[in-house]
Amino acid sequence: MSALRNDIITCCVRLHQNAWLAACDGNVSVRTAPDTILITPQGRAKASLQPEDLVEMDAEGHAHLGSPSSEKLMHLTIYQQCPLAKAVIHAHPPIAVAWSLARPQLTELVANCLSELILAVGAIPIVPYARPGTAAMGAVLRPYLPHSRVMILAHHGALTWGESLEEAFMGMERLEHTARTLLYARLLGGWQELPPEEIEFLRAKRQTLGERIL
Repeated sequence: MSALRNDIITCCVRLHQNAWLAACDGNVSVRTAPDTILITPQGRAKASLQPEDLVEMDAEGHAHLGSPSSEKLMHLTIYQQCPLAKAVIHAHPPIAVAWSLARPQLTELVANCLSELILAVGAIPIVPYARPGTAAMGAVLRPYLPHSRVMILAHHGALTWGESLEEAFMGMERLEHTARTLLYARLLGGWQELPPEEIEFLRAKRQTLGERIL
């Protein structure tokens, strides 16, 4: 368990170093047993957390010691809806979030111009806004689970889950890299989608690679 706590702290530091969260933003959790989840505490800066600061809660969100993240309902919803989920990361990658602010009509990031995105994730939906810290934050996720492992939360942040903490982190990395690439393309005049037959081939290839984030 001590090694896992250290892994969560390392993940928090990496998120902060990449500027994907600031101050007390974001939260990270790992399912350690069917009914036990280790999660970052409420109202604490992630860059300065210590392993002993992490909070252990049950599948209902109750903790015997400490205060789990106020956004624990997002994590619990994913663990309830996604049997394969072992880790969840919520962060605020700025470029990805900016797309939801500047293009409110988008329901997902443009995918059909990027072969890597199709192969590595498939698609990145933009989940409608829900008030932070409320049950609505879990409810709005349900239509996207378990098939979506990388999501933008409109006007808020981003959420990724995986079968390991590293997979969830790679999902956040893939998300912000995609958002940045699309931004550059927009600044340079726009993007061009791949031919339909190529998109079909890449989607079929994705199916053979499995559901994990690559």
